[in-house]
Amino acid sequence: MKKIHIFGASGSGASTLGDSLANKLFYTHLDTDEYFWLNKFTDIRSIDDRKKLLKEDLYKYERTVLSGALCGWGDSFKSYFDLVIFLWIPQDIRMKRLQEREFQRYGNEILPGGIKQAQYEQFMEWASLYDHAGMEVRSKTLHESWIADLTCPVLRIEGDSTVQERVEITLEYLRLNEQ
Repeated sequence: MKKIHIFGASGSGASTLGDSLANKLFYTHLDTDEYFWLNKFTDIRSIDDRKKLLKEDLYKYERTVLSGALCGWGDSFKSYFDLVIFLWIPQDIRMKRLQEREFQRYGNEILPGGIKQAQYEQFMEWASLYDHAGMEVRSKTLHESWIADLTCPVLRIEGDSTVQERVEITLEYLRLNEQ
């Protein structure tokens, strides 16, 4: 398998697994955040520019692991993948991870009175919608719909497991399904 795509809700561990798996397989790790954001978490890159940059990198690197969601803007890339890995973890665990990650990134700036408090609260509200929202927002419903149109195999890794356990599950899948 030359092209693997990993995605799930924000905080599900797709980027972390993508990085670990790419290192283990000696693949190039790409992350959709690098294409989506012009300036990380503030300025969004145009859809045409995102597609152009991602397409260039998918052709440039023969073996890639792409982490992050493509729903909507990257639907045209569905046929590029040999395997898609969908991650899901319980909402309470995912939201706790996000709180910790955001505090590591921004520290006291996200606390009441901090300059990033409103941005943090808006992000956490958006992330909390994942398990229950419909197609109007990045949600499990949207992701399941996106998966339904794939022609490649989908490996689902659900529940709270370590990065190493997820790597091992993936490697075992790859060993059993070598072509």
